[in-house]
Amino acid sequence: MRFSVVGTGYDQRQVDSCLDELAVRLSRLAARAESAAGVGREWDGIRQEATVLRDLLAGPVDGDVVAVRAGAATVEREAADLLARARGELDAAREEARQVRERAYAEAVRARRDLEAALLARHRRAARVDDLLAGVAVDPVPADTPTAAAGVPVTRAAGPATDATQEPPGERSAA
Repeated sequence: MRFSVVGTGYDQRQVDSCLDELAVRLSRLAARAESAAGVGREWDGIRQEATVLRDLLAGPVDGDVVAVRAGAATVEREAADLLARARGELDAAREEARQVRERAYAEAVRARRDLEAALLARHRRAARVDDLLAGVAVDPVPADTPTAAAGVPVTRAAGPATDATQEPPGERSAA
């Protein structure tokens, strides 16, 4: 690297540029060194995993077989317990669903019977009203008759004195 000579030393810009370039190169070299170290660690991990797999392929020792069988028996017992509990819960849920279904059906039948009874009672009342109204004779009101609905005031003619026990005209008793 050659720098230009100036009055009091070297050109400052050239020196700074060179230092920046050296910093970039050093950063790249450091990254490559870390990468190489990481690869070495990866190789160590791969070697350890290969060793474990080789040991598995070589076959378990007698003590390992006993431990594996005991663990398998424990797991099988737990699975059987879980299965039995699940079947019990399923049976309980089915029974509850059956009871709910029966109650809903009984309520629906009861509601239908109540509705049918109410409809029959209504039909009977309507028939009785029709029978009662069939015997009532209604006199037609002449069209020129003044009524409250027509807005024509009706005056009473002076007549004999009425008694307090007598009904006012226009009202009929319920009898």
